[in-house]
Amino acid sequence: MTHPRTRLLWQDVTVFDGQETLPNAMAVIVEDDRIQSLIPMRELSSEHAETCRHMGNGGVMTPGLVDCHTHLVFGGGRADEFEARLEGVSYEEIARRGGGIISTVRDTREASEDELIAAALPRLDALLADGVTTVEIKSGYGLDVENELKMLRVARRLGEARSVRVVTSLLGAHALPPEYADDSDGYIDLVCQAMIPAAAAEGLADAVDVFCEKIAFSVAQCERVFEAAQAHGLPIKAHAEQLSNLGGSAMAARHGALSADHIEYLDDAGIAAMRDAGSVAVILPGAFHTLRETQRPPIAGLREAGVPMAVATDANPGSSPLFMPTLMLNLACTLFSLTPREALAGMTAHGARALGMPELGRLREGAPADLCLWNIDSPAELAYAVQPGRLRQRVVAGQPVEELAHGQ
Repeated sequence: MTHPRTRLLWQDVTVFDGQETLPNAMAVIVEDDRIQSLIPMRELSSEHAETCRHMGNGGVMTPGLVDCHTHLVFGGGRADEFEARLEGVSYEEIARRGGGIISTVRDTREASEDELIAAALPRLDALLADGVTTVEIKSGYGLDVENELKMLRVARRLGEARSVRVVTSLLGAHALPPEYADDSDGYIDLVCQAMIPAAAAEGLADAVDVFCEKIAFSVAQCERVFEAAQAHGLPIKAHAEQLSNLGGSAMAARHGALSADHIEYLDDAGIAAMRDAGSVAVILPGAFHTLRETQRPPIAGLREAGVPMAVATDANPGSSPLFMPTLMLNLACTLFSLTPREALAGMTAHGARALGMPELGRLREGAPADLCLWNIDSPAELAYAVQPGRLRQRVVAGQPVEELAHGQ
């Protein structure tokens, strides 16, 4: 079935293009799921506007937000751990007692795909309501082949259930499951020889992630996972330098990792390796805040080296049960001294780069029409978000905006 083309026009908007705020009030025209034109208002002619559907005047337009690090799919909850942390028990000690990731693994293994989808949809909806148009979802709470693949299938189904682009990461090397309690190398064999091939064969994983940390897996073990991933044509990324400095970020960068995430303990050598590789530093202020950490990421060093810094929610049941990207933007500024421009670039252009999708996260002619319009009187209030072929229903000036699908 052929649908008529729809040209959409926004006028007199302030545009943040993913890197900078444009100096002039702009008109933005979207056609065929692409940004056709960014035109200074003084250059907008009647010929430009006459064939367009007028979407309104004013506001701040940004690229659709890119949440490049989440753990949205999981069973159960870990509210008891918050009480323990308030009493002074560390994240590391909770994990050693059998809590943390492993407690979520038990609940996730017991849940069906449909149960996991039902639980994850409200979390995803919270991200969408806050401007996210692209979200990365990791596995990592199954820790066996069957359940890791189950999580990835759920992530794919979430992308079908909602108007959002879902990118998946296989995080089999997240923690050591109980059945491999005394055989971490044996579990890494399973990840490399069975889990990664199975995920690749079914097309379920867009990348492979690891947790390189003393409570998880060593640099050498993570390197084995990376080699297996790359043998199957899958990009790589790492949770690294969150609780200590093992050199995981530098190793990941040597393998061409898309990103190293958390990186509170990243050193100068790691910064240099990431700079040379073009890897993105993903800053996760939600986990830092929730875990009451004191070691901040080396923002000044990353800035000086020109390493791109992304910002993400790390939405998960234990260390960052936060599903508000705009809150993360504010925390990145208040906790880590990012400038507002750096923070917003971190959840647009640099967040997309951390997913290996540099064509996203930018407002420029020819780019995909992923964008958000924010009410100018309350910049943190989303008016609506657009993705190719669809306008999410939100409220503008008290009036509902209908959904546009295929130009109808």
